[in-house]
Amino acid sequence: MTYDTVREVDQAIADALEGERARQNDTLAMIASENHVSEAVMEAQSSELTNKYAEGYPGERYYGGCEYADEIEELAIERAQELWGAEHVNVQPHSGSQANMGVYLAVLDPGDKILSLDLTHGGHLSHGHPANFAGQVYDVEQYEVDAETGYIDYEGLADHAEEFDPDVIVSGYSAYPREVDFQRIQETADAADAYHLADIAHITGLVAAGVHESPVGVADFVTGSTHKTIRAGRGGIIMCGEEHADDVDAAVFPGSQGGPLMHNVAGKAVGFGEALDPEFEAYAEQTVANAKALGDRLQEHGL
Repeated sequence: MTYDTVREVDQAIADALEGERARQNDTLAMIASENHVSEAVMEAQSSELTNKYAEGYPGERYYGGCEYADEIEELAIERAQELWGAEHVNVQPHSGSQANMGVYLAVLDPGDKILSLDLTHGGHLSHGHPANFAGQVYDVEQYEVDAETGYIDYEGLADHAEEFDPDVIVSGYSAYPREVDFQRIQETADAADAYHLADIAHITGLVAAGVHESPVGVADFVTGSTHKTIRAGRGGIIMCGEEHADDVDAAVFPGSQGGPLMHNVAGKAVGFGEALDPEFEAYAEQTVANAKALGDRLQEHGL
């Protein structure tokens, strides 16, 4: 991809784009949300679909000329269902945070209770931090990791849930490097008569490849972003059972968004297709091996 056309009309932006390309090529970024997508995903995201408005869902749009938008969104959904084994998938959320918002709007009323991991212990803003919409609209309490081991205190979580009586328990984290026992958290949610939202934003690719336990079919709702380990371009995704499909879809559109970013949906479709290739499993396995090797070396040096 070149920026010749941009340079003809905006030298300053072209220079900045070239600078960013050089920065990415010359830097080892160990940030999940800065993973690299393929050229195919980038082409899809920079396609003519950036001009297309497609408010609604496939076959039920509020604008004309959506036959190709429908085809692309349906492919993205079908590929996501194959990757993660989900009954229902919504690929329209603009981000992982908006995917979480979609679930909250689907099952909660203002003032309802959320129990989630504290941000300083590895949680995420959208799980109920006071600065975030979730923390301002809902009644949020947060659990923590064990101070000695750094692992989730599952027994403490169960006790906290029994005392707090939450409507939603959130699992899945932004800075927790250990494998998550989604089944155990589901048992805690069941005991509390709460929904379980598993946010797998950072491990979508690892789950799809089978190198991390999957919460799909375990948790009531599974959300994630699509630009981290799944490498499908920026955006979000919601997965759930058919019993929640209508509520989730209505919460995304018209509940919290207008038209989807169809060029990003196309990128998701391409990225999901790439993840169905057997080579992706090797990539995910190597990602985990690299992380373990780095952790071992850091510990050897006293960190």
